Amino acid sequence: MVFTSNLFLFVFLPIFLATYYLLPFRFRSLQILLFSYFFYGWWRPDFALLLGAVTAVTYVLTLTMESAQWRSRRFSVLTLGVVLNLGALAYFKYFNFGVDSFNAMLTWVGFSPFEYTRVILPIGLSFFIFQAISYMVDVYRGDAPKTENLFDFAAFISFFPQLVAGPVLRYQPLADQFRHREHSLKIFSQGCLVFMAGFCGKVLVADPMAPLVDAAFSIHAPSLLDAWLGVTAYTIQLFFDFSGYSTMAIGLGLMVGFHFPKNFDDPYTSASITEFWRRWHMSLSTWLRVYLYVPLGGNRLGRGRTYINLTLTMVLGGLWHGANWTFLVWGAWHGGLLALERFWRERHPEPRLPRPVAVVWTLLMVMIGWVFFRAADLGAAFRMLSGMAGLAGSAVSPALAWQIAPERLWVMLFGAVLVFALPWLRRRAEGALRILLIPLFLWAVATLSSQAFTPFLYFQF
Repeated sequence: MVFTSNLFLFVFLPIFLATYYLLPFRFRSLQILLFSYFFYGWWRPDFALLLGAVTAVTYVLTLTMESAQWRSRRFSVLTLGVVLNLGALAYFKYFNFGVDSFNAMLTWVGFSPFEYTRVILPIGLSFFIFQAISYMVDVYRGDAPKTENLFDFAAFISFFPQLVAGPVLRYQPLADQFRHREHSLKIFSQGCLVFMAGFCGKVLVADPMAPLVDAAFSIHAPSLLDAWLGVTAYTIQLFFDFSGYSTMAIGLGLMVGFHFPKNFDDPYTSASITEFWRRWHMSLSTWLRVYLYVPLGGNRLGRGRTYINLTLTMVLGGLWHGANWTFLVWGAWHGGLLALERFWRERHPEPRLPRPVAVVWTLLMVMIGWVFFRAADLGAAFRMLSGMAGLAGSAVSPALAWQIAPERLWVMLFGAVLVFALPWLRRRAEGALRILLIPLFLWAVATLSSQAFTPFLYFQF
């Protein structure tokens, strides 16, 4: 089940909200838990068992860790919990990749490859595994209280608004909200508006880009126009798709009194890659910094080690996104850029480029990274980059021409303008935006009912 479906909008969500507000507060965590498992199990009921196992093991091990008297014992239990969670992630997400890579090596040296049954990746696995790990680590550090209430903890891990594509939540900011949260017509109305904004971005801007992106990235030798149209369309699609999902999740949380952290802050207006990662997928950036970059030593072990830690953190962040060499290269690309920017700033503290120029340069670097993020393999990525450089001619290929409808180009232009105009519109025309949301939402619902389903891009991660 997905947010952009009639089943969710007109059946699941109304029933969820009605039962939530009819129940006394003490039963609402259980209600959230039951509806979340139904939501998650709609696709594959058996994967709800995996979600339950991760929740139960993390809960029991955290209680065991907190009851231990010796610090070494507590650390051993924490290590066990992290290893078990990462082991589940590694098996479901990287088993196929590992065997395929090993088989490719066997074939290269002349041996027959192994035959095996491919493992299906559960939707949202990376997100709820990261939340389980962050809970154990925060309790171990004393940054968050352990919970004795299994229903609260299970609802935190499985809360359906952000279960399958984030934001990546930490328990500490939500602990008090599970014990007490405010409900009012004003908060509920704000949640509805936020949800509608994300819904419109996904359906009206991201989805029309999908056929153009798919066609461009499937061309064997893309031309200059093929490549730039495809990468530009993907840059717009990915932002409005993923930020649209995160915005809908935040809105759904507000409808029942939860305040989730902001996940996007106009990232394409960033003037550096460092600034970009403070604004793009902010919950993941925070997670990587708190649970990976800082434990690796952060910037406390000298300049050289800082550059290594930045690069390694982003490489592992790339690997988190998917079991493909393209994601490793994407992570290394961003990690290398972060390290280079830090190196440059240490020697040139004052910015040398005017901000508009720096924004264009940063966006270009991000778009080059998106080529690896979207391409099926490294060969396809390098062919797309060759096309962007004009090495395969400049004319539009027939395989792409039939997807370049005028209305699709207008949506692309509208999305590009909106990316840069949104900060100004929020400051100067917020009232007008609120008024426009309702007819836009109705238009999006009508559009949804008349077009083919386009899945959220981050469901694959």
